[in-house]
Amino acid sequence: MVGMWIILIAYLALMVGIGVYYRRKMASVTDFVLGGRTLGPWFTAFAYGTSYFSAVIFVGYAGRFGWSYGVASTWVGIGNAFIGSLLPWLILGRRSRIMSKHLEAKTMPEFFEKRYNSRGLKTISALIIFVFLIPYTASVYNGLSRLFEKAFHIDYKYCIIVMALFTAIYVILGGYKATALSDFIQGVFMLVGITAVVLAVLNKNGGLANSVDKMSAIPDASGKTGDFAALFGPDPINLLGVVLLTSLGTWGLPQMVGKFYAVKDDKAVRIGTIVSTVFAVVVAGGCYFLGGFGRLFVNSDNGSPATGFDGIVPEMMNSIPELLFGVVIVLVLSASMSTLSSLVLTSSSVMTIDLIKPFRKKMSEKQELFVMRILIGVFLLISVIIAIFTLENPTTIISTLMSISWGALAGAFLAPYLYGLYFKWVTKAAVMACFICGVGITLAHMFYFTFGKRTLTVGGLAIHSAINAGALTMIFGLILVPIVSLITRPKPEDKQHTEEVFKCYDKTEG
Repeated sequence: MVGMWIILIAYLALMVGIGVYYRRKMASVTDFVLGGRTLGPWFTAFAYGTSYFSAVIFVGYAGRFGWSYGVASTWVGIGNAFIGSLLPWLILGRRSRIMSKHLEAKTMPEFFEKRYNSRGLKTISALIIFVFLIPYTASVYNGLSRLFEKAFHIDYKYCIIVMALFTAIYVILGGYKATALSDFIQGVFMLVGITAVVLAVLNKNGGLANSVDKMSAIPDASGKTGDFAALFGPDPINLLGVVLLTSLGTWGLPQMVGKFYAVKDDKAVRIGTIVSTVFAVVVAGGCYFLGGFGRLFVNSDNGSPATGFDGIVPEMMNSIPELLFGVVIVLVLSASMSTLSSLVLTSSSVMTIDLIKPFRKKMSEKQELFVMRILIGVFLLISVIIAIFTLENPTTIISTLMSISWGALAGAFLAPYLYGLYFKWVTKAAVMACFICGVGITLAHMFYFTFGKRTLTVGGLAIHSAINAGALTMIFGLILVPIVSLITRPKPEDKQHTEEVFKCYDKTEG
């Protein structure tokens, strides 16, 4: 325990030190939100990866989907690496950097306003972001507190509060550059830590081959054996839904897309593509591969884990050496603090730049920075309250919170953002329709199925699953936007505006 405390305290002191160091380098709002658009490929790639993977993945998703799909849950990590990391960098990276710089857009709502010539789109998208980033933040607290409680025997409420305080300190002090340097350090911890943990867990059951054999011998609900070690697991249809939500969803998340706004140049995008993909293969692949062996460590209680889904990975950690458990704590803390810093910075900048500043046009940059810092604290406070409430409610699990958040955000933003980077014919009416449907479908599903505890399966696909609902909402948006754009016609001034916007790609940029 002494060693674990030393590791933890040293790590937290380092994060605060980074925040203090960058405190004096904040000269403008662009510096605070985007690091002055001067970040190189390694910092940007690690910032992308560490914002992507947090305690939600390591504790919540790896545990739940590893239990449901066995070793085949590794496909989720592979999907995260190639669909969620490689393809966004290839398809969105360069165009996002160029167009956001041309439009002088610092946030996704500001991008929607200036790309589609609509202040209404900015206001509505900002509200959606602020509301639906909260359950995502709560799910990160939820996952981290469960692991801390297991390691240090500290009540989860205090874990959540301390976590929020440290995140607030270094983000409020140092802004985006502080989070980027922190993300790089945290990313190194994650790469080393997840590799060591996977090897340690496999060795507890005689290595990889013996672990797979033991998984193969575990029967599913019908008594059939072999499925939990099969290539596509016992339920490939619903496994595909998980892959789509957790991979394609990153294309429409404001805290992920915003990383491309800050990258320095096209060369940095090319290098960042490779670094980000390799990072995701190791971290995401390792997390889900690890979770796939959860049934070897946790007993089944009428088909469900005796510890609950969110207790599977913490229970697995009991089997590894104490010093390595300390490394795991830093690993998960690293992943979680990087994700939290990205979420709170995104939310506070959106609220300040896109909702408050339009009504106070005479705000100086100093005032903007002050308001952002205040809102970081407000956002964290709301998230802490929700996290404590959900932890005290045993029916709420991490993956559900995250699925609701990702379903609404990516369902609303993915299609308008992706199409908006490439095609001139997209109309503001189509964008608004996607906003309404993305949020509307998510809320309707949440109240009818999640809160109503109803079930519905069609052709083997669990429609009642929040995960599948999020994936279907994103696909629906990709179909809806072209259809509505064909039906609605842009005004002449909107056509002229769009032509001016797309001139940014005519320039030769390095």
